[in-house]
Amino acid sequence: MNQPVSSSTPTSQAEWQALATNLTLEGRAYLNGAYQWAANGETFTSVSPIDGRELASIASCDQSDADQAVRAARAAFEAGIWSQLAPAKRKAVLLRFADLIEAHGDELALLETLDMGKPINHARNVDVPATARAIRWTAEAIDKVYGELAPTPHNQIGMISREPMGVVAAIVPWNFPMIMAAWKIAPALATGNSVILKPSEKSPLSAIRLAALAGEAGVPAGAFNVLPGYGHTVGKALALHMDVDCLVFTGSTNVAKQLMIYAGQSNMKRVWLEAGGKSPNIVFADAPDLKKAAAEAASAIAFNQGEVCTAGSRLLVENSIRAEFVRLICEALKTWRPGHPLDPATTCGAIVDQAQLDRIIDYIGIGQSEGARLVEGGQRILENTGGLFVQPTVFDGVNNQMRIASEEIFGPVLSVIGFDTADEAVAIANDSIYGLAAAVWTSNINTAHKVAKALRAGSVWINHYDGGDMTAPFGGFKQSGNGRDKSVHAFDKYTELKATWLVLE
Repeated sequence: MNQPVSSSTPTSQAEWQALATNLTLEGRAYLNGAYQWAANGETFTSVSPIDGRELASIASCDQSDADQAVRAARAAFEAGIWSQLAPAKRKAVLLRFADLIEAHGDELALLETLDMGKPINHARNVDVPATARAIRWTAEAIDKVYGELAPTPHNQIGMISREPMGVVAAIVPWNFPMIMAAWKIAPALATGNSVILKPSEKSPLSAIRLAALAGEAGVPAGAFNVLPGYGHTVGKALALHMDVDCLVFTGSTNVAKQLMIYAGQSNMKRVWLEAGGKSPNIVFADAPDLKKAAAEAASAIAFNQGEVCTAGSRLLVENSIRAEFVRLICEALKTWRPGHPLDPATTCGAIVDQAQLDRIIDYIGIGQSEGARLVEGGQRILENTGGLFVQPTVFDGVNNQMRIASEEIFGPVLSVIGFDTADEAVAIANDSIYGLAAAVWTSNINTAHKVAKALRAGSVWINHYDGGDMTAPFGGFKQSGNGRDKSVHAFDKYTELKATWLVLE
C-alpha cells in the first residue's frame, strides 16, 4: 500500500515530475476488499494526454466482474456489516476516509493530472479538497437526518423511515473523476448501501486508488468496489443487472437516455442522471463590474479546459456593451493559455484524449462554416510535446440555430450571442434542450430576481459564476437530467421511504 508520497507539496514542475517518476500506479479492479485483474484477463492502456506516454495497464472488466461485484456487494449488505451500523459509526469511517484523501493529496492530484490532463494546481487545490470536503460534509450530516411521524389518530403511530436501497452502481465521468465519485459514493455509503463504482475508462486511476483508502479507513470488504472498464461492457452489465437496486450516473445526455432504457429492460432499478449542459451566462449592461464579469466568463469556459458540464459556453451579452465585453473576454483569456499540466503556473491543461480533441477541433470548423466570427483562439497548439492542447476559443455573432450554440462541445469554445431586452435574454437562454446552470450579471435586483426565476436551470448564480457549496443540491432541468447531488437532498436518491404503522389496543 502506498504511503503519502510527500510530506510537503511540490512547488515546481521539476518537483512534480520527480514525484510522478516514483509514483506506483495501480490498474486492477477492487473487488470484495482486494485488488484483482479482470476475470477475462483483458486490459486497456491508460495514456497521458500530456505527452502521449503510456501510464499503466488497466483491468478491462465485463459481465463476469460485474456479477462478482454485485454478489460481494449484496452479501455485505445482507450481512449488515455496513448497512446495519449506526449512522454515527458509518460517519466515523467516512471521516477517516476524508482524512486519508487529504493525507494522500499529492499522490491523488498527480493521478488526476497524469490521467486526464488537468493542471496540477487545480487538481491539488480544487479537486482533492473538494473530494475530501464532499465526503466529510456528507458524513457529518448523516446522523442528523431524522425520520418522521405521520399526523395519525390518537390510537395509531405512523413512523416514516429512510431505508438504504441495497446495491448502488455509480457510473462517473472523466472530467472530475474524484469529485464526481465523491458526490455519488459519499451519500450512498453514508445511508448504508453497498456501492460499485465504475470510473470512466479515460481516467480510472484516482478511483482505483480511492478504493484502497476507503478500505484503510474501515469500509468493509464488499461495501465498496471499483470496476474499471468500458461503458458498453461493464457499464452496460451493471445497468442491466437484476440485483442492482439503484443506478446513478454523470455524463452525456445520450448515455443517460440509454441507461434509462436498460433500467426499464431489467428490474426497474432507480435511476438518477446528471447529464449535459449548454449553460447561458447572461451579462446586462448594468453589470456591477464588467471586468470581473469578463474574468469569470473566461474562467467559466476555460477552467478544466472547458471540459465541465456547467461550462458557461453560451455568453449572452446586451448588445449595447457587446463589442467592449468581447474585447474584455479576449483580454481575460490571456491568463488561460495552455501549458504543461505539471507546471504549477499552468491554468489550462491538456484535452483528455485524441477523440475529444478531434471533437473540439471539428466544432471550431463547424462554427466557422456556420458564419460565426472567430475572434480568439481556434488552433491546436504544442503538438511537438506529444500532448493534446487547444487554445480557448471565442466566436462572436452566434445565434441559437448554430450547432456551436445548441450542442454540447465539452471544450473551451465560447459562443457570444447578443440581446436587447431581459425577455429576449430569457428566451434565448431557455431555447435549449439542456437546463443545468445559468448566471445573471446585473446591478438591478428586480432584473436579477425576474430573470433568475424565469430561467429553466437547476443552478442560477447572480453576479458570479459556478458558486455554492455542499449545502445546496446540484442538478438540472430538462435533458440535463433528474439527479440531485450534494446537500441532504442527495440522501433521497439512495434511500426508500418506509411507513410503519402501529395501532394501539
